[in-house]
Parts: sequence; structure tokens; C-alpha cells
Amino acid sequence: MTRPLKNIWVAAGDGELDRVRHLIEHESVSPNAPDPFTYTPMHAAASYGQLQVLEYLISCGGDVNVEDSDGDTPIYTVENVETARFLVDHGAVLDRQNSEGVSPIEHLREEFSEVANFLQTVAVPASAPTIPVLQQPSQREQEVASEQLTTALMSSVEEIMQRADTEGTDPDEELRQLVSRTVLEGVVTGYAMSEPVEDDRPVNDTPTKRPRTED
Repeated sequence: MTRPLKNIWVAAGDGELDRVRHLIEHESVSPNAPDPFTYTPMHAAASYGQLQVLEYLISCGGDVNVEDSDGDTPIYTVENVETARFLVDHGAVLDRQNSEGVSPIEHLREEFSEVANFLQTVAVPASAPTIPVLQQPSQREQEVASEQLTTALMSSVEEIMQRADTEGTDPDEELRQLVSRTVLEGVVTGYAMSEPVEDDRPVNDTPTKRPRTED
């Protein structure tokens, strides 16, 4: 009894490149065609680590970020680092979430921790920027800064008064300007002493292979 020929999803998962090639080149089957479960040849080949098939599918327009009905792309199905690296090198997006709000790294963490760890090392940081937090200077630092400003102010006042006395002029306007400058310097010094500190937020951790359709 002759066995029925494999469809593209089973052939892709089994690594039968000749059959996949025939279906695409002679029967016009798309490398992104979904089966009844919305699983594509790209998902099947990635799930079973068939790199030759993946390479061929991509050369024929296979999308490494094609989604199934759950929002899962082929990277969600990988079970080994070699396949994960291949998909990443060909443009697989890691900074994304499926319909359940789960990223590829979170999805793979429980069953394929080695793959998840690899993806974590190559993942682009999350789009949300870190929040700078101003760190207040210590009491001692504030006292030293205040003392320096006061000393400088008193020295300048003494110099102005001596010059006014010698020249017989009114020192009031120059003293007002000096006080204004000193207040401004105090504000600038206080701001400069506050150092921004990045607020790093940890990434969430949470967690299958879908059957290939025979029909």
C-alpha cells in the first residue's frame, strides 16, 4: 500500500527538503501557509530544528516573524540554541509578546531554559527607558558646600566695602548683585550634587510543540 505524500508542514518538520522544494516550486505552496491550526512550515521547521529547510523557506519568502493564531512566531517553537541562533541571525524579533502577553524568552524559560538564557544574552533591552532618580547629597556634603559659598560671599563683601570706602561710592547695588549671584550659585551647586541613578526593573519570568497536521 502506497503511503500518502506528506504535506508541507510534515515534510518541513521531518527535514525532507526535496518534498518541501517540490511543493513550493511545483505546487505553489507558500512557505508561510497556515495549516488548520495556523501552524506554518516556518513554525514546523523551527520546532524540529530543520535548519536546511528553514534556510530554503526563507530564500523563498519565508517570514521568520510569521504569527500563528496565538501570536507565536517560529522563535517560540525552538528547542535548541542552534536553531534559536539561526532565527535571530535571520531577523527573529525577541522584543515582542504573543496574544497572552508572553515574550519568546518567557515562553521558553520553563522547558528550554538553555535556549531562553541564550536569547536573553542577545535580546535588545526592553523599549521602556530606565528612570533616572536624583540621589540627594549627604548632610556633610551640603554643609561643606554651604560653608564654601558663605566664605566666598563674606570675602567678596569685604572687598566691595573696602573699595567703596576708598573710592567714596555707594556699595548697595554691587552688594545686591553679589547676593543674587551667590544664591544662583547655591542652586546650581545643589543640582550638580544630585547624581542620577538608573532604576533597573527585573524582567518577568513565566512559561508546546504543536502537532504537525498529517492531512
